[in-house]
Amino acid sequence: MPELLKLNAQNLKSCAGTLHVGDKILLSGTVYTARDAAHKRIAALLDSGGPTPFPIENAVIYYAGPTPSPPGKPVGACGPTTSGRMDPYAPRLLDLGLAAMIGKGERSQAVRDAIVRNQAVYLCAVGGAGALAARCIKDLQVIAFEDLGCESVKKLYIEDFPLVVCNDAHGGDLFSQGRSQYAG
Repeated sequence: MPELLKLNAQNLKSCAGTLHVGDKILLSGTVYTARDAAHKRIAALLDSGGPTPFPIENAVIYYAGPTPSPPGKPVGACGPTTSGRMDPYAPRLLDLGLAAMIGKGERSQAVRDAIVRNQAVYLCAVGGAGALAARCIKDLQVIAFEDLGCESVKKLYIEDFPLVVCNDAHGGDLFSQGRSQYAG
C-alpha cells in the first residue's frame, strides 16, 4: 500500500513536481473555499484590477460550500463539489500562481494543460463524505462575499485532510488512466 504523504498547504507549490497521480496525501494548513458564484466574482475583481479576497499565488482552493456549524464546531459538513463547474476560471488562477485545487470529478483539457504549465496539482476529496471531511477542519472564517451564504469565500485551517492526486504537474490524469485500466 502506498505511503500517505503529510504535506503543508503553504508549501504545496514547491513540492507539486514530486507528486504523481494516485499519491495519497494528508494535507494541513490554510485553504480557501470558493465555488461557482465566488469564482465569477473573483474573475470580475481581476478584470477590474481590484484585489482578490486572498492572495492567489501559492494558494489552495477547495471547491466546497461548508454548511453552518453546530454548537462547538467550526463547520457542519464540508464535502467537495463538482470541479468542472470551475473549469472556465481555473486556468487563469493557475497562471496567477494558484498551487492546487481540491474537489471531485474530472477536469477539462484546458485545466490539465494549465496544471502542467504552472507545475500545480489537482487533488480529489471523497464525495459524499462531507461530515467526515469536516472533522479535519479546525477553524473557519468568512473572508469575502458573505451574501453568498454557504458559497461565500472562507479561510479554513485543516489538519490531515485525506486527498488523492488526480492531475499532476507531469500531465498525469487519474480519470483517463483509470478508464484505460478497465477498458479491457
